[in-house]
Amino acid sequence: MLDIQLLRKDIAAVAARLATRPFTLDIAAFQALEAERKAVQTRTEDLQSKKNRYAKEFGIAKSRGEPTEGIAARIYGEGVNPDTALKQSEEELKAIQARMSDLLLAVPNLPHEGVPVGKSADDNVEVRKVGTPRVFDFKPRDHVDIGEALHGLDFDTAAKISGARFTLMKGPIARMHRALAQFMLDTHTAEHGYTEVYTPYLVNADSMRGTGQLPKFEQDLFAVKHNDATFYLIPTAEVPVTNIVRDVIVPLEELPLKFVCHTPCFRSEAGSYGRDTRGMIRQHQFDKVELVQIIHPDQSYAALEALTGHAETILKKLELPFRTVTLCTGDMGFSSAKTYDIEVWLPGQSAYREISSCSNFEGFQARRMQARYRDEKGKPQTVHTLNGSGLAVGRTLVAVLENYQRADGGVDIPVALLPYMGGLKSIEPRG
Repeated sequence: MLDIQLLRKDIAAVAARLATRPFTLDIAAFQALEAERKAVQTRTEDLQSKKNRYAKEFGIAKSRGEPTEGIAARIYGEGVNPDTALKQSEEELKAIQARMSDLLLAVPNLPHEGVPVGKSADDNVEVRKVGTPRVFDFKPRDHVDIGEALHGLDFDTAAKISGARFTLMKGPIARMHRALAQFMLDTHTAEHGYTEVYTPYLVNADSMRGTGQLPKFEQDLFAVKHNDATFYLIPTAEVPVTNIVRDVIVPLEELPLKFVCHTPCFRSEAGSYGRDTRGMIRQHQFDKVELVQIIHPDQSYAALEALTGHAETILKKLELPFRTVTLCTGDMGFSSAKTYDIEVWLPGQSAYREISSCSNFEGFQARRMQARYRDEKGKPQTVHTLNGSGLAVGRTLVAVLENYQRADGGVDIPVALLPYMGGLKSIEPRG
């Protein structure tokens, strides 16, 4: 969530920056709640001060053998119970703070000053383009046609088992999917300094709230009831991995923390009805290798550039053409302060499609999670959190199938994947 001190200091400036997302901050509601909080907090502090004074005077009178009757009335006024008055005021303050928290939980992060202002993906800004799309001497097919002809992608059976937006993979294509995940993990641990972690796929509401999925995006989640508890299937490994530091004060010398995690991801795609219904681009279940960094605030934007480069390295090694764009304010995620999208070239669609989003959340998630570090003076400070796909495994498989397809229906294996494919150099069509 946002630092409440920013709202208290210059709410008009905060509202103006949020309007570029676009998001309309209810200034009047915040100010009314803040005025109420101040009044009740002042009263609570006054009552606490009176209680301390009462306890002191009562103790002195009792030690001297003097009468204690009348002390409370003199300090509080007639008919006021000291304990009851303070407890009621504290409960009222707690209720106001909960309402303030609910208000702040619905407010998105402030865009970094360097983020381009825009309304949609059309206003995103290309940063770089790497590689040249292959020129085919035949009409390239999309991954659905390629995979079905190779008997490696079976959407009909997946639909029978589960429904729409699921995929069944078989044979060499299933092996390539596994190989891609292993290749990504090995690259990020051996070359980029990440620590591999294995996390739960089911998380509690506090974890979802900590990274910003709750309360705003509950409709996009798969909830699982168990006894009296509700768990959520993770939409990304960002959730369990970032929550490693929830309610933790990380020693300064341990920063940065860099984690990589391979998990399935589960999304209801509630807002994507009718979009990408063909193939593997938008699924209810897909695999992703996620990069997460917990970092000192002074280093987070340098870390964002490095993390984005780590994700790009996978595409470079696989020799897949891609471009990197900076998302504009109107296309950014709820929790992000700045995001780069990496888009891979898909010949079957003749378009660049997102394969990774790399974001700096600054202290937005950390405040929700109470994730902190101790500075040089020993004072707790908010860490910055970052993450990015390194990469989405299914979409990388799609890109390999489409970019490495042959006219006869076969698919060559990228050189970088050969050590993971058990001697297989290509996936050959059946006779």
